[in-house]
This record gives sequence, structure tokens and C-alpha cells, in this order.
Amino acid sequence: MSSPTAPSGEKKPNSPRMVALGSFVGTTIEWYDFFLYGTAAALVFSPLFFPDVSPAIGLIAAFGTYAVGFLARPIGGVVAGHIGDRVGRKAMLVASLLIMGASTTLIGVLPTHASIGIWAPILLLVLRLAQGFGVGGEWGGAALMSVESAPANRRGFYGSFTQIGVSAGMLLAVGAFSIARTVLDEETFLAWGWRIPFLISGLLVFVGLLIRIGLSEPEKFAEMKKNDTIAERPVVELFRNERRAVYLTTGMRLSQNAIYYLYTVFGIAYIARSLGSATSIGLNSVLIASAIGLVSVPMWAALSDKFGRRPLYLFGAVTSALFIGPFFLLADTGNPVLITLAMVIGLNFFHDAMYGPQAAFFSEMFSTGVRYSGASVGYQIGSVFAGGFSPLIATTLLAVGNGSPWLVVGYFTVLSVITAVCAYLAPETNKKDIDLDPRSAPQNPAAVDNHDSPAPLKA
Repeated sequence: MSSPTAPSGEKKPNSPRMVALGSFVGTTIEWYDFFLYGTAAALVFSPLFFPDVSPAIGLIAAFGTYAVGFLARPIGGVVAGHIGDRVGRKAMLVASLLIMGASTTLIGVLPTHASIGIWAPILLLVLRLAQGFGVGGEWGGAALMSVESAPANRRGFYGSFTQIGVSAGMLLAVGAFSIARTVLDEETFLAWGWRIPFLISGLLVFVGLLIRIGLSEPEKFAEMKKNDTIAERPVVELFRNERRAVYLTTGMRLSQNAIYYLYTVFGIAYIARSLGSATSIGLNSVLIASAIGLVSVPMWAALSDKFGRRPLYLFGAVTSALFIGPFFLLADTGNPVLITLAMVIGLNFFHDAMYGPQAAFFSEMFSTGVRYSGASVGYQIGSVFAGGFSPLIATTLLAVGNGSPWLVVGYFTVLSVITAVCAYLAPETNKKDIDLDPRSAPQNPAAVDNHDSPAPLKA
């Protein structure tokens, strides 16, 4: 254990509750910024930044710029992982918050196509890339801070505060747009009302920085830094010694991430296309599901502390695949109650069974010296393959299918199968000693991981 004042000059480590609260608040702000773009892409970016094409092509173009942000996430994850494993978790959490806040606020003052022509979508693209780079380093650091500071038997629960930060960010982002659309008429909203949620980001970032600057490094990492045993080249060591865990976390990310954006981004656009662009049913249903997620995510995470990460993750992957078709059938009814019910079932009952345990599950898959790199890279690569391009792919498949969603259903079912296979092959980690240094551990795999697992953790 570290002394009250660590040699590096850090303060005495905070309690798990304080670290979890810091991760929650910071992550909420970062994902508020990130989700604002997705909501705006579904509602306003097509006419404002791509007005010279048909509405369908404009929506595809808007989702294209949305997807590009995900391309920058693995780059942000690699850079943040290297710095986070070499310098410290806190430094990258502060930097990622600043990058996200600045890029989001600038989107709020960006001229549209009517003012500067082609430069409008180009600048929008650049700012989206900056958003992606910033958020690429966010999740891994916030998850690690929570999990590494938590009691061994409650890592899932405390890790979930990073996850509910995502739900809270979505809640704030969708809520901000929903309020703006309700208070303002359509013309005023398109003229300037959509900018208000982006500009609010600057104030939220200031609050987040105050909290994050006060956090301390997890004790095990501080001890490794003191003893000069941190990895020299974390990403190189990661792919040399623990690449199997990278592959498995990437695969487990596919269905969870794709399904989330299917409901919260593409789903809003699909409902608006069916019921009219002025409808708020899609936004309101996501708002309700995000509010419930503040409870359902930590509930699933706490269950994973008791019953294991793998069983719940498998349950979520399988049920999510089975529910995609019924979701579209309910969405097509136009009934606000049924649409909201579909959103709640899809997100809170099935998706959250994967998302709740994810922070702990992914963090526990890697050793301390490369954990920031490993968790970030696996998480963000999966985001590129699934989350970032899923609204774009779904919109394209919908057009190819002449408005029928069944090609979309097939696409998401394939991703769910991949995730289920990877979850089955992953080791159970909820009882694992995450502070164990693999370089000093016994060479017998059974001695390293004595829990039920169809496959070893290392490559």
C-alpha cells in the first residue's frame, strides 16, 4: 500500500467512492459532448451542412461525418494508452476532457453551408475527428481509475460508474435537444437553437476539470511508477504478451456498441422518417431509457460481481440479437408507448447486461502495466468496426432494402453472434487478482487463472 504522500508527489489515494464519482462526472461530460454530435447528425446536420443533396443522401453524409469520429478513437486510445501506462491515468483524463470540450464548443459556433459553403462540412469533419481522438482516451482511463481503486469483490459495481456516465451523457445530450425542439419552433431550432447544447459544453468541462484534477493515481500504478517497473513500450508489450485479450475485447465490443447506436442514433432517424421529422417520440424514448440506465447499468454490474462477467455478457449478446427484429416491428407501429417499451427493453434489459459489467470485465483482462493500452485499444477498435459505422451502414442497408429494415436486422445479428463467441472464449475474471504481475507469476496457466475458462487470457 502507498504511504499517505506518495514519492511522486500525489496526494493520498481517494476512496473508491470518490474515484467512482470523479469518473462518473467526467465521463458524463465527455459523452454528453460526443452524443450531441450523434443526435444532431440524426436531426439537423443534413439540411444545414449537406443541403445540395436529397434528404436520404444528406442523412447518409451526416452519419458519414459521425462515423469518421470513430476512426480517430483507436488513435486516441493508443496515444492515451501509452501515456496513461507510462505517465499516469489522471494526466490523460484531464487532457481528453479538454480536447472534447474545445471541439464540441467550436461546433456550436461553426458556420453552416449557407455561410461558407463546402468549408462548413470540412470544418465539421475536423472537429469530429478531434472529438473522436479525445473520447478515444477517455473510457479506458475512467474505467481503470474506478476498477483499480475498488474493493476486489465490487469491481463490477464501481466500474459501472464509468458506464452510467455514458448513460447520463446521453440523457443530457438528448434532453438538451428535446427541450430545444419543444421550446423553439422548427425554423428557430434550425436557425440557431441547435447550437445551444454545444455551447453549454464549455461550462460543463470547467466543472469536470475541477473534479478530475483532484483525483489521485491508483495505488498499484503509483507503486509501479515508484519502483520504476512500468512498461517501457506499453502497446508493444501488449501485442507481444496479451494480444489474445485485445482480440476478445474487440469482439465483445461489437454487438454491444452497434446495438446501442442502432437504438439511440439510427433508431431516432428511423422513427423520424416513419412518423415525420417534427416528432419527438424517438428522442423521448431514448431519454426515458437513458434515465432507467442510471439504475439498470449498475444493477447488471453488481450482478456480475456475484454471478460472473461471462454469463451476463453472453445473455446480453444473445437476447440483443433476438430482439432486433421485434424492435423494428414495434417502432413501425407509431405508438409512443410501444416505441418507448421497445427502446427500454432493447437498451436496459438486454444491452445493459453487456454494458454494465464491461468496464470491470475489460480492465480485468489485462495486467496493470499495459491495462490502459489494452482496455483502450480493444474498446476503441470495436467502436470503429461497430459503433461508428453502424448508423451509416444501417441507413445504407435501409435504402438498399427499399425502406425495409430486415437487412439491418441481419447485419446486427451477425455482430451479435461474433460477440457471443468471443464472450464464450473469454476467461471469467470477477475473482481474478488484477494486481498480480504476470512477469513474476507461475508459468503454469492453471496457476495463473484457476477459474472456469474455456481459453487462457494470454496469447
